[in-house]
Amino acid sequence: MTSATSQPHRWPSQDLRRAVEAAGIALWTWDVDDDSFTMDERGFELWGLPWRDRVTFEELSAHIHPADRDRVRAAFSATRGIAGGYETDFRIMLGSEARWIASRGRGEDVGIVGRSMFGIFLDVTGRKQAEEGHELLAGEMSHRVKNLLAIATGLTHITSRSTSTTADMARELTQRLSALGRAHDLVRPLPGGQGTAALLGDLLSVLLAPYDDLGAFSGRIRVAVERMGVGEATATSLALVIHELATNSLKYGALSSGTGTLDVTTETTDTELALIWMERGGPPVEAPPAPNGFGSKLVHRSVSKQLGGAIEYDWSVDGLIATLRLDRERLAL
Repeated sequence: MTSATSQPHRWPSQDLRRAVEAAGIALWTWDVDDDSFTMDERGFELWGLPWRDRVTFEELSAHIHPADRDRVRAAFSATRGIAGGYETDFRIMLGSEARWIASRGRGEDVGIVGRSMFGIFLDVTGRKQAEEGHELLAGEMSHRVKNLLAIATGLTHITSRSTSTTADMARELTQRLSALGRAHDLVRPLPGGQGTAALLGDLLSVLLAPYDDLGAFSGRIRVAVERMGVGEATATSLALVIHELATNSLKYGALSSGTGTLDVTTETTDTELALIWMERGGPPVEAPPAPNGFGSKLVHRSVSKQLGGAIEYDWSVDGLIATLRLDRERLAL
C-alpha cells in the first residue's frame, strides 16, 4: 500500500530511450523562429534522409505526398496559436513507396521551451493499410449484396418466361438460386489454400449456369474456349470479373432480354489469351458517361492487379463486347 506522501516513479533516461526505441517513436524539436527541425536518428530513418544536425521544414515538406502537403503545412503553422495537444496524419513518399506518418505535439505556450516545440513522429502505415482494407471490404460486400438482390430479381423474370405453372417456376427458380450459390463460392478464395486448379471452360460454365434459360429458351449462353487449366488465384479473380459482367448484362444487357444471347470465346497466342465476352440481341447499349462505379473499379483492379492483364470494352450497336487480355503464364497461378 502506497503512502500519501509517495511520489510518482521517475524513469531513468536510459529506460525512457529504450521504451521510445521499442515503440518505434521518432523524436523531433521544431524551432518556431527559423522553421528548422532537429530529429533523432529514428526520425531521419523514417523520412529516408541521411542524418544531420538540422533540417528545414521546407526540406521535409518536399517528401510529403502532394495531396497532403498543404494540409500538413497549415497544421504545423496553426500550432503557434493552438493551446494544448494536436495531431495530424499524413503520407510521405520514399521513391514510389507511400509511408503513413502520425505527428503528435503540443502547441502554443504549453509546448514551447526556449522558442522550441517538441513532438514525435510514428510510422502508422500498417494501421492505415488495415483501415483501407476494411473500407474496401465493406464497400465490396455492400456492392455484392446489392448485386445479389438485382440478380434474384432478374432470375425471377427469366424463370417466369420459361414456366407456365407456379410449381414449375418455384422449382426452376430454386435450381437457379442454388446454382448461383455454387457460382458465388468461386468469387472468394478458399481458406488455407484449399481446392485445385479448374478447367477454364468448366469454370465459366458453372459461373454462367444461373443466368441461362431452361426449357424452350435454353442454350442462349454459349461457352467455347480453349481447353486449359487455371490456378486457384486466377479462378477466384476471374470468377469475380465474370460475375460482375453477368450481373450488368442481366440488369442492362443481352441477358435482360428474352431474345438476347451471350457468347464467350477465346483467341490465343503463345503469350496471351484473349477472353471475348460478346452480347447480342439485347436492348441498345451505350458506354456509361463515367465508368467509375465500385463495380467497374472492382473489375479493373481484378484484371490488372490479380490477373496481370487488361480489359477493353466495345459498346457496339448490336451489344457489348468485352475483351480480357491475360498473360498465359499468370493463368496457372
